[in-house]
Amino acid sequence: MSKRQPGEPLARNFKTIVAEADAKVETLSVAEAAERREDPNVQFVDIRDVRELDREGTIPGAIHAPRGMLEFWVDPESPYYRSELDNGKKLVLFCGGGWRSALSAASLTDMGVEDVAHMDGGFGAWKEAGQPTEPRQRRSKD
Repeated sequence: MSKRQPGEPLARNFKTIVAEADAKVETLSVAEAAERREDPNVQFVDIRDVRELDREGTIPGAIHAPRGMLEFWVDPESPYYRSELDNGKKLVLFCGGGWRSALSAASLTDMGVEDVAHMDGGFGAWKEAGQPTEPRQRRSKD
């Protein structure tokens, strides 16, 4: 087998892995997600980079768990564990456009998180639909 050259197609591109993730996890439309926003048994999780939150805001009541730390924060065996991601609530993940959240939901599903979904179209679709947003709430450590 010859070595892949820069710029040549990958064996499995991002579209393929996002489609595979989407097929294995629950995907909510913006309307379906909006219906669940006030449900006390649902926790919205913003996985975007902190710079995106600073620039665009977030969904009211969402907690921030950056994509790069999500698996560590959800695992009780991790030194980075955050109990707010493991409190029995359904996790609804969202990112900017729905790709990162699909991959993240699939990863959590693979880890054994049973009640997780992601929002199709992400925060961009949420804003476009006129749903409520708020500025990022900074924690004292930020």
